[in-house]
Amino acid sequence: MLDMDAYYNICIIFLAEAFIGVNIGTDLSDMPHPTQVVALLKAQQIRHVRLYDADRGMLVALANTGIQVMVSVPNEQLLGIGQSNSTAANWVSHNVVAHYPATNITAICVGSEVFTAVPNAASVLVNAMKFIQSALVASNLDRQIKVSTPLSSSIILDSFPPSQAFFNKTWNPVLIPMLNFLQSTGSHLMLNIYPYYDYMQSNGVIPLDYALLKPLAPNKEAVDANTLVHYSNVFDAMIDATYFAMDFLNFTNVPVMVTETGWPSKGDSNEPDATLDNANTYNSNLIRHVLNKTGTPKHPGIAVSTYIYELYNEDLKPGPVSEKNWGLFNANGEPVYILHLTGSGLVLANDTTNQTYCTAKQGADPKMLQAALDWACGPGKVDCSAMLQGEPCYQPDNVIAHATYAFNSYYNQMGKAPGTCDFNGVAAITTTNPSKIVL
Repeated sequence: MLDMDAYYNICIIFLAEAFIGVNIGTDLSDMPHPTQVVALLKAQQIRHVRLYDADRGMLVALANTGIQVMVSVPNEQLLGIGQSNSTAANWVSHNVVAHYPATNITAICVGSEVFTAVPNAASVLVNAMKFIQSALVASNLDRQIKVSTPLSSSIILDSFPPSQAFFNKTWNPVLIPMLNFLQSTGSHLMLNIYPYYDYMQSNGVIPLDYALLKPLAPNKEAVDANTLVHYSNVFDAMIDATYFAMDFLNFTNVPVMVTETGWPSKGDSNEPDATLDNANTYNSNLIRHVLNKTGTPKHPGIAVSTYIYELYNEDLKPGPVSEKNWGLFNANGEPVYILHLTGSGLVLANDTTNQTYCTAKQGADPKMLQAALDWACGPGKVDCSAMLQGEPCYQPDNVIAHATYAFNSYYNQMGKAPGTCDFNGVAAITTTNPSKIVL
């Protein structure tokens, strides 16, 4: 029986405004400092992030920003937390209570893709979720912070047509109590959807445009033979397959949230569709699709909040080239590509056509310029190696040119946040590309 509190929570979640968030992975050889990450989030108007852990530096940097944060219990900590209420309480105390409410933590992801990544921990997954929930209740935070676990879409079998979809029955002994938990606490079912992999593994059955959320003519759309509903993209079909799979187990009140989706911008020779253009097309179409509140054919008008995978390219990720190239930005804060988002206004301002730069002021005191240059290349963490003798940015060899290079690098690194192009008054913002100026 669903109590009225949980029912009320679920209604609120279903009717809530959908948003776009971003995952922040950290497998970078030159991971930006948390303050630089937060500066980029602010500059790009990203108001929702998911962390793969509960890193203290990130949680401190996110304090008092209003940015909504999902923290995670890493898979390697799952067995300990799932076997001990006190370990779970300790985790919540250190990683949530210590930072809330200054840091706006809204959800806890207990593990990630547990059934496929660490199946030996699946037996304690629901216990871990319940123990974390108990700790939130004890701190009176259970209404503000929801508990769930991201699932791989691969546990949904026979996903097309969506009306025939069902969960891999092997996992029903865990899934049914999990769905009971999500329903009773008013939480989302969290789902990771990768149309890129669905397309790659389909041997040509799935057309590229259908995977990229491109508009299709009605005769090109996929039709669910049971419902006669048309699907114009993999993303919607997968979400509806999830709803039907839950229906099959008699759960009709658990909303879906997409915790990971995206498209790689570069791949190996056997990954010809991992391109800048396809990544741009997928993520641009995705953002528009989520924010225009179309919803899915099964739940029209109820859009699904979605987190893009991911903020940065992660060069330390193992595996094929594509694994390292899902990011919207490079480590220095420069966009990997400029999203096709004219007029989106609310998120990911990297579509701006009015590009700005930070340059050294003409006539500034050379000693002050040198001091600011030294700071940028030192504590400011700008990589100034390109200005060494014999390197591409050595010429022109003067303090104004070198300072401009360093100032502009720092300004980009900090996500062009207000106040990051000043350097004690010797720098100024311009719309003229400094590389086109003879200094």
